[in-house]
Parts: sequence; structure tokens; C-alpha cells
Amino acid sequence: MNTTHDSAVDLAAQVGEKTSIPGVRVAVFPPFPYLIGVGAELGEVLLGAQDVYHQSNGAYTGEVSIEMLKDCGVSVVLAGHSERRHVIGESDELINKKVAVVLNADLMCVLCIGETLEQRHAGMTNLINEQQLRAGLAGVTDEQMARVVIAYEPVWAIGTGKTATPADAQEAHNYIRGVLKAMFNAEIAQATVIQYGGSVKPVNAVELFGQPDIDGGLIGGASLNADDFGQIVAAAAQV
Repeated sequence: MNTTHDSAVDLAAQVGEKTSIPGVRVAVFPPFPYLIGVGAELGEVLLGAQDVYHQSNGAYTGEVSIEMLKDCGVSVVLAGHSERRHVIGESDELINKKVAVVLNADLMCVLCIGETLEQRHAGMTNLINEQQLRAGLAGVTDEQMARVVIAYEPVWAIGTGKTATPADAQEAHNYIRGVLKAMFNAEIAQATVIQYGGSVKPVNAVELFGQPDIDGGLIGGASLNADDFGQIVAAAAQV
């Protein structure tokens, strides 16, 4: 919930210029009111939405449908972001419904999973990630998995300046890939993009993205600065 219309459009134009790097797929997720204005400035960058409602239309005041997002030019949608889970209170069941509506509309879905600080201290990181992963992907077909991205975002590292060590992040990503193998097969597990999200910055991006099971980043605060975001995209290209 950042930017105004003018600052969002200006940022989008800068991002479009600074992130045009071969071999790296980039998407931005502006607030709903600015989707059309931002989309017009992005060039090759994909336009994403931060959320969606799971019903197609009707009397759901304040919600936004998948058809509305498609009409705005959206090609990728977040589901289960930690703030939706822990601030808004969305359940695993609701998130699964959102994953389904995105995939059934032939769009890409970024499913976000991750543990809180209390859960991490209790040794529940893998348990929580597996629970959220299995619930979020319930009913998803092998074919649909080609349009699924998993974003591991430890809640305790979002906006706090704290970052999981590259080794800790790799351990979590490796476990997630193992769950995907058990749920689907080794080929799908290997092909699925698993991103890290949690205070990724230009200074730590190369080391994080260099881990064997970290395929990119879900960038928060650093994406509000086009220079910083451009450096992070360049780090992805470097590794």
C-alpha cells in the first residue's frame, strides 16, 4: 500500500528501463487503483496483482475479480502473501481458492508461504512451509504447475531488515522442492521457480540467488527504488 498514481507511474517507467536484462523474468505488483497506469509504462516487465477474490463476479463489495485483473492487463497474481495471512487473516482454504481461480484463468500464480518468528524458534519452519504448500496447491494439476511460482518469505524477515542467512534460506528452499517432488514428481519439482522474499537488497542478492535452490526474489521495500531494484535484477542475471 505504497505510492500515489504519479509516483507509481514514474517508478514503473524507471523499472521498465533499468530491468530490461536478458534471461531474467521481472514482474511488478502495484496497488489495484494503479494497475492500468503502471502497466502502460512497463515495456517487457510483467504486470502483477497483489491479490484477487475467488468468486468470478457478483455482490462482493470491495473485492476485485480475476476477469477485472485480466482486463487491466495482469498476467500474474500473488496468493497467500504473509500480510494477507497474518494481518488480514486469510486461511489456507481461502488461499487455495484464490490459487485455483488464478490458474483456471490461465494466469501465473505466485503462492507465498513462510513461518513466523515464533514458529521458527519452535523448530516448525519445515512443518509450516509444507502445510501451507500442500494446502495452497491442493487440486492443482501437473499441467498447471508450469504457471506456479513458490515464494518462501519468512515472516520475521519482511520489512525488518533481518534476512535469513543464505544457508538457512537454501535449507528451506531445498525442503520445499522436496515436498513438490513428493506432491508431483521430480521433473516438476526441479522446474518450479522458488523465490526468496525477506529483506532482499543489492548487497545480499548475489549470495542469496547463488544458492542452488533459490531461483529469484520476491522483493518488497527495495522495489520502491528503481536503482536498487535494478541492481537486484542484475544480481539474478549474474548468477
